[in-house]
Amino acid sequence: MTLLETVESFDVAIPATGLSGSAVALPGRLRLPTPPTGLVLFAHGSGSSRRSPRNDFVANVLHEAWIGTLLFDLLTEEEATDRINIFDIGLLADRLLAAVRFVTGLEQTRHLPLGAFGASTGAAAALVAAAREPRLTAVVSRGGRPDLAGRRLRVVQAPTLLIVGELDGDVLALNERAFAELGGEKRLAVVPGATHLFEEPGTLAEAARLAAEWFGAHLHE
Repeated sequence: MTLLETVESFDVAIPATGLSGSAVALPGRLRLPTPPTGLVLFAHGSGSSRRSPRNDFVANVLHEAWIGTLLFDLLTEEEATDRINIFDIGLLADRLLAAVRFVTGLEQTRHLPLGAFGASTGAAAALVAAAREPRLTAVVSRGGRPDLAGRRLRVVQAPTLLIVGELDGDVLALNERAFAELGGEKRLAVVPGATHLFEEPGTLAEAARLAAEWFGAHLHE
């Protein structure tokens, strides 16, 4: 039996509150290796979705480390058409917290330690959510904008790994400043030869390896 055959996949709809106060459902894909040792919730970046090929690549590497994943849309299709919502870190963090409530209510995942993986603006949302929710016990940012978490950075106690491309100069500088503000255990990892999207050969694989190691070491009950 291959690892792929041991990963169960479920289409899910995460209940959340819409901008008008009405209920909305956020589509996602929950994937669980057998047996899972933890679960990582993905917060994609601006202009992306649950179908992000880069996040999907990272998720597959996590599965090989026996870590489950949830990739979901943080915004409805209608909400995503407004650029203001895409950069509303508070809103994105609220949606991530809705996903935390969802998975802790499922029989398959309620017992699992939880982590968050964020890219671009999703990294700030992951950090704001971790500052508010102690059940998020580890955070990884890939090419993220943790600086957008603002004052919440000092409140974060979950062990946090910031992964940045060596050639992503402006974002690297922003990550260095955010790193200085972060509370708790932390690491800044610079991937040689990588630009913002980690499109260079081997760079995304290196980022995924770093993420798997971090979650493997820091996800706990």
